[in-house]
Amino acid sequence: MAAAQSLFLLPLFLAVLLVLPVVLSPVSRAADLLVSRVALSVFGFYVANENPRRRGQRTQLRAAHVSVTHRVYASRTLLMAGVFGVAGSVFGVYLAAATLDTLAVQSETIREVLPAPLGFLGGLTSIRALSLHDLFLALLLSSATLGTLLAVGVYWGRWYVLTERARTRSSEIEATLPRTVAFVFALSRSGMPFPKVLETLARNEAIYGEAAREVGIVVRDMDAFGTDVLTALQSMATRTPSPSLEEFAENLASVLGSGRNLSSFLQEQYERFQAEAEAQQQQYLDLLSTFAEVYVTVLVAGPLFFITVLVVIGLVLADTLTLIRIVGYVGIPLASFGFVVYIDSITESLRGATVADDGADTASDSARLGAIAGGEGPAETDGGETDLGVDPWGANRERLAAYDRFRAVRDWFERPLDSLGRKPLATLALTVPLGLGWVALRTTLPADPTILDVAGAADQHVVEAAIGALVVVAALYEVRKRRIRTIERSMPDFLDRLASVNEAGLTVVQSLRRVSASDLGPLGDEVERVVRDIDWGADAQTALRRMDRRTASPMVSRSVTLIANAMSASGDLAPVLRIAANEAQDSRRLARERNQEMVTYLLVIYISFLVFLGIVAALTVSFIPAVEQASAGAVGSGEVAGVSSGTFSGLRDVNTASYTLLFFHVTAIQGLCSGLVAGQLGEGQIADGVKHAVVLLAITYVTFMFI
Repeated sequence: MAAAQSLFLLPLFLAVLLVLPVVLSPVSRAADLLVSRVALSVFGFYVANENPRRRGQRTQLRAAHVSVTHRVYASRTLLMAGVFGVAGSVFGVYLAAATLDTLAVQSETIREVLPAPLGFLGGLTSIRALSLHDLFLALLLSSATLGTLLAVGVYWGRWYVLTERARTRSSEIEATLPRTVAFVFALSRSGMPFPKVLETLARNEAIYGEAAREVGIVVRDMDAFGTDVLTALQSMATRTPSPSLEEFAENLASVLGSGRNLSSFLQEQYERFQAEAEAQQQQYLDLLSTFAEVYVTVLVAGPLFFITVLVVIGLVLADTLTLIRIVGYVGIPLASFGFVVYIDSITESLRGATVADDGADTASDSARLGAIAGGEGPAETDGGETDLGVDPWGANRERLAAYDRFRAVRDWFERPLDSLGRKPLATLALTVPLGLGWVALRTTLPADPTILDVAGAADQHVVEAAIGALVVVAALYEVRKRRIRTIERSMPDFLDRLASVNEAGLTVVQSLRRVSASDLGPLGDEVERVVRDIDWGADAQTALRRMDRRTASPMVSRSVTLIANAMSASGDLAPVLRIAANEAQDSRRLARERNQEMVTYLLVIYISFLVFLGIVAALTVSFIPAVEQASAGAVGSGEVAGVSSGTFSGLRDVNTASYTLLFFHVTAIQGLCSGLVAGQLGEGQIADGVKHAVVLLAITYVTFMFI
């Protein structure tokens, strides 16, 4: 018997073994190499043939920036489709067999359970009556269907993912292109050679995103393959997935080839992209307006209407508490999560790019100091002889390595609030256990508690703990965000003053000293620290980069990167600073207009939630108790307030406590989800919605405390 069972499962085992290398290829290099080698040996010659479709696929690979050749990617796609097709066929047989075995119920048993009018359904489950021919056809159909679906799905999915990656890169390039053009324009005004400008831009990919990454390929072509700048730019124009970057690269190559004035061309492009940024922001705001209306209609009014209908049905016909629980505990959170993800993906191309983690600058500073400490070449002894066996800088390198290893820990202890402000979610590691302890201490349970008893006794304390944890996260996040906004508000004025002082003939260091005495708020404190760094021996570029690391502001990062690189080309920074000031001023103006418009969407979310809360409170306080009283009166006296008992004869017994408890839970969940959606819609980040979630949860808690 065991041997027969093993033989029965052998095809399933082989199918799993066949799929295993493909499944493990993303996480295992050995499995990845195995899949690639088998794919190339089987399909390598087939996919090498040229045709228009494969040329289009090759273009998509370059646009998506995938680090494999078309031959490897296409071969792997065909192999994966074939493997999943074969394995799916085997899985289909077992799935069909399991389904047939599950449905193998005697017809008489079905007819005994079902009402007489539905007795004919019993004949539909007489699987054992199938002939061998019919059974074979059923298994064959299941095998072919599942195998074909998996094969086609894997093949189509691989190429679709490639298309989506290209589309995502195009959106990111479009979002970062205006500031990238401003960077190129400013550095070209500083007198830096244009190939050096491109190289500098490529080094700052963390600041300028995918646009700088595309330029990095141009720099690689020039450095590694000796390609001239015109050919490299034209190649980028044919490769990039962004239409705007394609047009810009083609025009730039034409200007460089014709000998036109490069600065005037870049200034025209800079002004054009600024105008496009304003139009793009209006498109972004219109899109958010539509999303706000959709959210209120579908995810606030929709669940409210559904819950109201289910309550009425539950009071009259049948129990609907389970359906309401599904809507509240599963439907609303999942729908809100999907809505937030969809908004984030749709509006991705209309938002600005972020900067990389601030630890990168520190690492680069340490590496640079390590290189200085390490020196170049062998050391000389006191007698003037070279001693190849002694490394006088070894101890310094060890100290710097230890410094880097413990830097993160030291930063946490030296500046705990600043460290928590950078990662406010880390506070949940402390507040969640404290909240659970609070719930355990405050909750009093009866002798033999049911699930309903536990939920009713602990739910208010769970909401209290959730509010406490979210308050800490929101406070740390908002304090840091407001500080960054204050610094960015002063940044255009700082750059403008620095340009004016530099135009008067002062050096960069002297200009920084003069401007540090100005009233710039928190930014002024940072500039004073820059001057102190310079006094202690740091060069101006390093001091500015340290300020960038401390502030962690995208606007400061762009300005510091521009100034630091322009300083290496010329001491006359006034034109560069003017461009940086104008770019910062335009960014601030667009952000201010966006914030003013987004207040409307926040109000829409708040009002819709208050309507939701008001209707749920009315159901809890007035409607359900009135129905319960009417039902009890109809049962006891046969008549209620002169109304015949037939009016209430269909009413069921009402469990008011269950409805009140469930309404409290659903409203709290709706408040949490509405707050997070408000942050995504109103301020562009889901983290901005934590404070709104706290407010809505507090309103819900206070309201139900008085119900």
